[in-house]
Amino acid sequence: MESPMTKQPMRVWPAEGASRAPYWIYDDPEVFRVEQERIFGQSWCYVGLAAEVPEPGRFQRSHVGDRSVILVRDKEGKINVLENRCAHRGMEFCRASAGKATRFLCPYHQWTFDLEGNLCGVPFKRGIHGEGGMPDDFDLADHPLRKLRVTNHNGAVFASYAEEPEPFERYLADPMRAYFDRVFDGRPLRVLGYMRQRIPCNWKLILENTKDPYHATLLHSFLVTFGLFRADQKSEVRLDPSGRHAALVSRHGGRQLTVAASEMASYKSDYTLQDRRLLDMQAEFHDGVGVVMMTLFPNLILHQQGNSLATRHIVPRGPDSTELSWTFFGYEDDDEALSTRRLRQANLFGPAGLVSLDDGEALKATQEGLRNARDACAVVEMGGRDREDANVMVTETALRAFFHHYMHVMGFVRAEDER
Repeated sequence: MESPMTKQPMRVWPAEGASRAPYWIYDDPEVFRVEQERIFGQSWCYVGLAAEVPEPGRFQRSHVGDRSVILVRDKEGKINVLENRCAHRGMEFCRASAGKATRFLCPYHQWTFDLEGNLCGVPFKRGIHGEGGMPDDFDLADHPLRKLRVTNHNGAVFASYAEEPEPFERYLADPMRAYFDRVFDGRPLRVLGYMRQRIPCNWKLILENTKDPYHATLLHSFLVTFGLFRADQKSEVRLDPSGRHAALVSRHGGRQLTVAASEMASYKSDYTLQDRRLLDMQAEFHDGVGVVMMTLFPNLILHQQGNSLATRHIVPRGPDSTELSWTFFGYEDDDEALSTRRLRQANLFGPAGLVSLDDGEALKATQEGLRNARDACAVVEMGGRDREDANVMVTETALRAFFHHYMHVMGFVRAEDER
């Protein structure tokens, strides 16, 4: 039976609208369930890089929301995304994180599927000695793996459960497409490595954290102290028309400290680096932009911090637990020195990163703080109450745009609209 929430919202959003975020959206199991249906079940979702499956037979396990899928290149060179659920009894049959295969075999009853998801073998289909077996009208063609819609955009692979997803050109429209294609410009990619962490927080907190430039210059001592990302640098917040995507853009203004930056609690005058090569950034995009932190709704963060390039794949594991999978990459034509520089700068990120470690702790503490405060709300008014582009970091405009879109997709109504 369909849940009542699939027809109408179970709760009412605060009357202030997108400038408030009710805490119950972060830990309510029913909200989480409907998110899997309305958001992850209908959107284009990032699943991986084409470079992770470079040849026929190569596969990579991934996720769309909380559902396990397999990214695989078939014999014809096409990339497919298959649900990791056997058509027989529902077993999550692929247990390896990556590998090479000519077929997928479910270990439970050994139903066998090809790389396009077609069922091609069933043991004892005709029984033994004329007894047992499948009915005479059983047809292998009627029982494939569920196959998702797939788009490979310059090496970044997206998939959707929707039968008719929105055109990808509309999903990734300008100005977001320009920022995305700045990194995914069509050059062949080279995967440099992975990091993975489990953060005890709701998936939205992770996405919101990267839409929030306001915290970065206050929380992250490393960024402020060494001048990598500060509020006094020339910066922009750019939104797509729907509000679901955002890009935080910062142009390095040099290492010289302004009075405002030196007075921040996050500035640590006694911080030093034994290896200052970590701050050695090579200009490669020729636009003066040192940082672009981009969020694509609902599950991708793309970062360019100096020469570090990475995707962060958000995988919800429940209302209060999320896996964050980092894939660091460069380009096939990078020389050894640039690849080494990218790897060195990766030390800023991941579960023990000199910067990202702060985020993990802050998000964990936020989830703990809102757990027993379901009737309270976050106040999201820095920079005003609008949802427009901004030319300053001290703003929460991207958060307000996100909440506005989230309310619409989930079907929540504002308190004042109920009157």
